[in-house]
Amino acid sequence: MERTEHRGPTGSLPFRRRLLAVCTATVLALPGLAALAPTARAADADLVRNGGFETGLDGWTCTAGAVVKSPVRSGGSALQATPAGSDNAQCSQTVTVKSDSSYTLAGYVRGSYVYLGASGTGTTDVSTWTQSAPDWQRLTTTFRTGPATTRVTIYTHGWYGTGAYYADDLSLVGPAGDAGQPPAAPTGLTAGTVSSSTVALSWSPVTGATGYALYRDGARVQTATGTSATVGGLTPSTAYAFQVAATNDAGESAKSATVTATTSAGSGPSTGLPPHALVGYLHASFANGSGYTRVADVPDSWDVIDLAFGEPTSTTSGDIRFNRCPVTECPTVESDADFKAAIRAKQAAGKKVLISIGGQNGQVQLTTAAARDTFVSSVSKIIDTYGLDGLDVDFEGHSLSLDASDTNFRNPTTPVIVNLISALKTLKAKYGSRFVLTMAPETFFVQLGYQYYGTGKWGGQDPRAGAYLPVIHALRDDLTLLHVQDYNSGPVMGLDNQYHSMGGADFHIAMTDMLLTGFPVAGDTGNVFPPLRPDQVAIGMPASVNAGNGYVSPAEADKALDCLTKRTNCGSYATHGTWPGLRGLMTWSVNWDRFAGWEFQRNFDGYFG
Repeated sequence: MERTEHRGPTGSLPFRRRLLAVCTATVLALPGLAALAPTARAADADLVRNGGFETGLDGWTCTAGAVVKSPVRSGGSALQATPAGSDNAQCSQTVTVKSDSSYTLAGYVRGSYVYLGASGTGTTDVSTWTQSAPDWQRLTTTFRTGPATTRVTIYTHGWYGTGAYYADDLSLVGPAGDAGQPPAAPTGLTAGTVSSSTVALSWSPVTGATGYALYRDGARVQTATGTSATVGGLTPSTAYAFQVAATNDAGESAKSATVTATTSAGSGPSTGLPPHALVGYLHASFANGSGYTRVADVPDSWDVIDLAFGEPTSTTSGDIRFNRCPVTECPTVESDADFKAAIRAKQAAGKKVLISIGGQNGQVQLTTAAARDTFVSSVSKIIDTYGLDGLDVDFEGHSLSLDASDTNFRNPTTPVIVNLISALKTLKAKYGSRFVLTMAPETFFVQLGYQYYGTGKWGGQDPRAGAYLPVIHALRDDLTLLHVQDYNSGPVMGLDNQYHSMGGADFHIAMTDMLLTGFPVAGDTGNVFPPLRPDQVAIGMPASVNAGNGYVSPAEADKALDCLTKRTNCGSYATHGTWPGLRGLMTWSVNWDRFAGWEFQRNFDGYFG
């Protein structure tokens, strides 16, 4: 049937259009009403802070999120978050809103099972989601706040056990709430106890402040919830200028007056090491493609020689044995007498020779007090038999992991962690202040702790994540060197909230900066792993392409050293300090470096002269 329209004198389309125009003009001509409608619209604003993730995760709290440069929907950054186990990788932000008002929440997402929602609305909490978004897809939902609601939490998350999702350009449009005024600038900033690498600061409380931001030489370096904090990662005998600002939901105050402090010249207990040391592992109990190298044939450039490896009779026995390479496997192996004589000669030349415990195949789990005591006695026997200077802890694989209830690196409760700490303290006390204690963990056990610690708040994470942190922290006053293995590693998030991968200077710079700056464990700013002294840190690198994944050329090694010790040649990663006292380099291994024509050693000698 053909459609017809009524065209009577008052119902015709031209008449209705004219009537609408007249009515609209009449309404807008009434006093006060012409300005009312546009004013109401102007009150609406986008209330999300950093909705495009252009300033990292600023404003966001994420359980497993990072900022990436690709893919992005607009600008130069977007959020990437990866669910794992029982963690749905939620990123959230709490926003100040107006009560009894309407809001539109929107954002662009991609990936499988991506959710966008709001909670704490005071009415009905809302969410929207997509099961599959191979390219950027806009999600949007609306809600109305309750009569007493002033704060709403917006969030995005994925789904348990699925792949990574991405989010960009998130917005919450509606009337702005009254966030009040930023607090006043703090007063009374004072420098307290000063060490070679730290300065303690305190200041007067500020009314209305919910937190404080600390600035070092004009750069924001950390936050605090109270009225005191210790700034670490500093260089000995160096003057620094500090300021503090107060923060609340409305923003940040002006900075306080400046206070200066100069770090002391101390560099920790004397161990007889040179200012810049070269550390290498010597294959003493096995042979591989690199060939056997006698102790006497190790060049004088090597300041610390780690004999690899002492291994347990069984995983949980604690009984460590050091078996020298047999003649059938190493035809050029020296006799025990020559081996011991070569060690004494190295020591007479100022070198340190240690027994390294563990390695790839030497899983050590001190699950009981008996295993702990056996560990102490058996390691002591090796040290005494060969007259060694100390111990290197090279626990890998499944040697260290955290119980689900063990969530505080400062007060560990897991038996294998507690017993190892006790054993190492006992050995240190037995041999005295010149006992050399070093550690060579993998990045998974240390720097990964910035994102993950143990099984996590909801379980499901790898219990080994960050498991070395309580050991390092408990022994930090006794620790001679920490040289994390910056090789055979997956991508690791740095303090810039970007993932860094092996193979270039950037990885070594980012991983080392974390050790010298300190970092929140599992993203908890109230639970910060403090920085180590620069003289306690060396960078672990493979000696050659044959030695392990993550080899870098001498030029890239020099870039890393330039950036960390001089703050030059840094590339894209901005360090949080300059550490000319960085101790040096560690490599796997002396044998592989010899196989490669001593390239690693020669470059170290050339750099530090």
